[in-house]
Amino acid sequence: MLASRHPAAMPDPGLKAALELNGPEACLAYYRDWAARYDGGFAETMDYRLPAHVAAAYMSTGAQGPVLDVGAGTGLLAQSLREMGFAGEIDAADFSAEMLERAAGKGLYTHLAQADITRPLALPRRYAGLVSSGTFTAGHVGPEALPSLLDVALPGAQFALSVNRRVWTAQGFDRAFDALAAQGRITALQIIEVQVYGPAATTLDPDHAADRAQVVLFRAA
Repeated sequence: MLASRHPAAMPDPGLKAALELNGPEACLAYYRDWAARYDGGFAETMDYRLPAHVAAAYMSTGAQGPVLDVGAGTGLLAQSLREMGFAGEIDAADFSAEMLERAAGKGLYTHLAQADITRPLALPRRYAGLVSSGTFTAGHVGPEALPSLLDVALPGAQFALSVNRRVWTAQGFDRAFDALAAQGRITALQIIEVQVYGPAATTLDPDHAADRAQVVLFRAA
């Protein structure tokens, strides 16, 4: 879902601090406080469009479910998938119990799991699709999580993951995807560059308004 523009809104001060997080304990503490105002204070005022871009990319592949929404947060990506007509089963995984609690209230998911995706996941290998929006960015998760995601994907599973341009080369995502392809673990690698925020962000937060992300499409081998 594209967040509506609110002309009188002020930028949520949480974004800058969120992008400067360092370590899992800092992330847990920060999202514990940010969860309550995430949808209205951040996504709405900043016209946060990345979840919709990832959902559209996934839908364009014709892939079905069950889908795992990785770093699901409050459910904005799953909400976009539903609004675009996706009727399959969607599960959620997120590090923050408070964010998952917000997502649970929207009735979008079949199962919800609190999980650290940088470690092996205690989830069944049953997913025909994996999607993620906003998780692979500064202060959050690096490419070390990709093998854990592949471990719960069925052969041929479709992935649609966003990676912020600020960390694409700085954290080695480009090299990680090339390595996975060379190892034969992924196929059909495709990269689509998108704008993270809509016009509202231009005056609200000029430091991040022009942020772009790579939506990375590929299939598990």
